[in-house]
Amino acid sequence: MRIAVTGAAGFCGAHLARAAAEHGLDVRCYGRRPGPVGQHVPWDATAGDPDFTGADLVVHCAAAVADLPPGSPAEAHQHAVNVTGTERVLRAAAGRPVVQVSSASVYDPRLTAPAVTEDHPTAAGQLNAYGRTKAAAEQRALAAGAVVLRPRAVYGPGDPHLVPQLLARARHGLLLLPGGDVRLSLTAVANLTDACLAALGLTGAPPWPSGAYNIADATPYRRDEAVRRVLAAHRVRARIGHVPAPLARLAARTGRVPGLTPYAVDLLARGVVLDLARARAQGWRPRHDLTTYRPDA
Repeated sequence: MRIAVTGAAGFCGAHLARAAAEHGLDVRCYGRRPGPVGQHVPWDATAGDPDFTGADLVVHCAAAVADLPPGSPAEAHQHAVNVTGTERVLRAAAGRPVVQVSSASVYDPRLTAPAVTEDHPTAAGQLNAYGRTKAAAEQRALAAGAVVLRPRAVYGPGDPHLVPQLLARARHGLLLLPGGDVRLSLTAVANLTDACLAALGLTGAPPWPSGAYNIADATPYRRDEAVRRVLAAHRVRARIGHVPAPLARLAARTGRVPGLTPYAVDLLARGVVLDLARARAQGWRPRHDLTTYRPDA
C-alpha cells in the first residue's frame, strides 16, 4: 500500500509519515521540503495540484497554522494553503480515500457546551484566520466524502507551536495564565497519528465513514496541572500565576503584549472538552497522554 502524506515535513505530518512507515506502508511525502522517511514529492499547496499517481491512500496534513493578527496581509497566503490547497488535494485524490487533519479551532467559541460534539457550529465565530480557513477547508473535504479529524492543541516531540510558547513565557520563573483553572482537552500527536491510520482501515478495523471526528486524549486535564507536567518534562522551574481573563483579553486585543492574541488567550482561558464518542464508536481508543510525555521521545 502506498500512502501520500501532504505536509510531511511539518509537525503532525512527520509523525504520521514515520508511523505509516512503521506499519509497512510505502510513504510518499508531499511538500516543499522532504519528510522524515519515504520518497519526497515536491509540491507547493499554492502552486498546483499534487500528483498522486501510484498512491492508494491520502492524508492531508499540509496547513498554514500561524495565529495571525486581524487584517494581516498573510491571511491571503493562509487561505491559499488551507482552503485552495485542500481543494487541490481533493481534486487530485480522484476518489482515493482521504483523511484531512483539521482542528478544533473550527468550533464557534461563542457557544458553550459541557462536551463539544462534532455537531457544534463551525459556520462563524472563529478567532483568527486559521480557524476560519480550516473550517472552510473542512466544508470542501466533507462534501467530497473525506474523513475529517479535529484534534485540539496537539503536543508531542517536535511541537513547534504550543509548548515553545509556554516555555518562552516561563523563562523568568513565573508563568501567568489567563483566568482561573479550567478543564480542557489536549491531543497527543501519537493519538492523532493513530486516528489517521485507523480512519484509513490500517489498524485491523474497517475504514471510518465520511464525516468529522473529534480526536483528543482519553481524559480531559486540569489546565494548571497539565502546564506543570509540561514544564517538569522540560525541566523548567516556574511558578504559575493567574491574570483575570478580561484583562488578558483586553491586552490581547490591544496588542501590547507580543505574541498574545485573542486566540491564544481563548486556548488557555476557556474550558473546552471534546466529546470523543463518534471516534470511539469506530473502535479507536487514545493510548497516549501527558503522563508519558517526553519532549525528545
